[in-house]
Amino acid sequence: MGIVKKNVPVLQMSCASCALGVENAVKGSVGVESASVNFASAELHVEYNEQKTSLKNIQMAVQAAGYDLFVQEDAENEVSLEEIHAESFRKLKNKTIGAAILSIPLVVLGMFFMDMPSANYYMWALATPVVLWFGKDFFVNAYKQSKHGSANMDTLVALSTGIAYVFSVFNTLNPMFWHERGLHAHVYFESSAVVIAFILLGKLLEEKAKGNTSSALKKLMGLQSNEVSLLTKNGDLKEININLVQVGDIILVKPGTTVALDGIVVEGESYVNESMLTGEPVPVAKQIGSVVFAGTINQKGSFQLKVNKVGGETLLAQIIKKVQEAQGSKAPVQQLVDKIAAIFVPLVIAIALVTLGLWVFLGGANGSVQGILSFVTVLVIACPCALGLATPTAIMVGMGKGAEQGILIKDAESLELSKKITSIVLDKTGTLTEGKPRVTNIFWLNEDDSRKDILVSIERQSEHPLASAVVSFYQDICSLNSLQVNSLTGKGVEASFDTSTYYVGNLKLMQEKSCALDSSLEEMANRWKLEAKTVVYFADQTKVLAIIAIADSLKESSIEAVSSLKKAGIKVYMLTGDNQQTAQSIANLVGIEHFEAEVLPGDKSDFIKKLQSKGEVVAMVGDGINDSAALAQAEVSIAMGHGSDIAMDVAKMTIISSDLQKIPAAIQLSKQTVRTIHQNLFWAFIYNVIGIPLAAGVLYPINGLLINPMIAGAAMALSSVSVVSNSLKLKVMKL
Repeated sequence: MGIVKKNVPVLQMSCASCALGVENAVKGSVGVESASVNFASAELHVEYNEQKTSLKNIQMAVQAAGYDLFVQEDAENEVSLEEIHAESFRKLKNKTIGAAILSIPLVVLGMFFMDMPSANYYMWALATPVVLWFGKDFFVNAYKQSKHGSANMDTLVALSTGIAYVFSVFNTLNPMFWHERGLHAHVYFESSAVVIAFILLGKLLEEKAKGNTSSALKKLMGLQSNEVSLLTKNGDLKEININLVQVGDIILVKPGTTVALDGIVVEGESYVNESMLTGEPVPVAKQIGSVVFAGTINQKGSFQLKVNKVGGETLLAQIIKKVQEAQGSKAPVQQLVDKIAAIFVPLVIAIALVTLGLWVFLGGANGSVQGILSFVTVLVIACPCALGLATPTAIMVGMGKGAEQGILIKDAESLELSKKITSIVLDKTGTLTEGKPRVTNIFWLNEDDSRKDILVSIERQSEHPLASAVVSFYQDICSLNSLQVNSLTGKGVEASFDTSTYYVGNLKLMQEKSCALDSSLEEMANRWKLEAKTVVYFADQTKVLAIIAIADSLKESSIEAVSSLKKAGIKVYMLTGDNQQTAQSIANLVGIEHFEAEVLPGDKSDFIKKLQSKGEVVAMVGDGINDSAALAQAEVSIAMGHGSDIAMDVAKMTIISSDLQKIPAAIQLSKQTVRTIHQNLFWAFIYNVIGIPLAAGVLYPINGLLINPMIAGAAMALSSVSVVSNSLKLKVMKL
């Protein structure tokens, strides 16, 4: 019990002001610690005290504000949410098409056939479905806002089109009211309808763009099989959806598969690669009673697993949750935009009223009519959508592009901070190195490798995790069929071939079997051990025939990545728990001058604090639980995709492929995204600064320029589309 963090989809929002309305409603609820709503992702990130309130209470507060939350109780709701969004998009598309179909003849009538008998009645008939049916959501939402003493974009649209429509109906039914005053009874049915059509089109394009930005992320999240092999009570195997597995169920984990859920081994044995948890490349033996974690990779054996964690508690579910949470996070620049949006709508309404008043008192004979038109135009042109979408769309496209490149960016702030990195700290195992054991050297006694086929045949039948390294090294050698192999737990394997016995294992096994070790082999083995390599011995019943060095090799991308970072003016450091010789060797290979060996997890975070005390903006890159404190301390934290769930939980970015070259790419992406945000904000601000005075008629006394509400609606919609389009340019920029 205590503080709970949730990421909840918000329904029925139509603009940035709506997001602020939902946010304020949630913040005003008892027990809520913090709340943040992102309009672009339509999600609420809330932290609340579950002893004081519940998600249901928060949902009721949001509903009272005129919106709703999609409360996700289980994984099956994910599909339902997608269906809701798909249905909402389909309805919006149909409304847009309907409004466009009716608006086209309206414009033709208004431009070319105004003198036709009963033209006003035809236009009234065409405009009514557009305004009152296709555009009814604007009026409904505006009414909801007014009940709470607030206003948003829907208020602007409803006021502008509603006034234009009512004004036109009045003029159609009472033309003499104006004729008696020497004025023509203008109607603006086409303006009200076309404004709604354009706004609906803008919304449609915005929704489509927002959907596209996260599609790549969904593809990358398809990392886990949807089905597991469940062992039923009668002993049969049944393939079922992973969402149907319950705690206490027993599933079969087959060789070579990723463990789907956390649990305890109840039958069978195998070796499991847990490098994502520990950072160590050598797989761990699993027997009855052993704990196995989701996301780890089973090797050659199979075993039955009693599940003790399901659903949102699994590794992959936590990654997805963190990514979704991040898309709801706000960059500092977005918080500024939210404050502007809070005062923007009331300010625009005030300007529109002042404009109306000035035209009425100063506009002469047609002042009232022109005042109403200018009032309408100001309300239409000043829509805050472009401003509200400027930052979130750029961030979402940036996140989407990162996802396509295998870079999961989970925090909007990290996207801004990455461009400011001055120092980067790299873990060694699993970050700079492969995290997989490989044969680095083989030394045969008297250079006689005539029995390598026996060695490979033994290792092919062995389940020891280091055996595969030897097999990979000698992958072209065929196996012998008549070998009898027996596993010696904790020591190695024993094999019989013809009349001879052979052993593959550690030094302890060689000593037990009294296998003589030549001095040249012993000297070489000691040298390899000093280099932190694991030494495997191959012997017959009398002497050691060969020694094999197995170690975690350097990633191909490490040298190039470190070089790229240094060229960018970033200081590179390496921290490792390994011994000094291994650290020195790896540092020399990759070109890192600053490193520390035999570092404890707590020491890593202290090292970062020292750098920060000197004014450095530090990025930490790691993959294990032992890196989590350092990741939390750094301004920008980057986890390797094959690392631990805790590391990925703490980190603000995850490199799915564990390719270090993605780090310079992430920094470049940060620069591109921030540049795009600034461009979007510039155009959104400039648009309103120029558009509102023109709509008010500021140039009319000079050159008679007035903006028609229809043109204002088109410009407003296009401003939102231009911001989204500018954000989408990020997708084609090179990293």
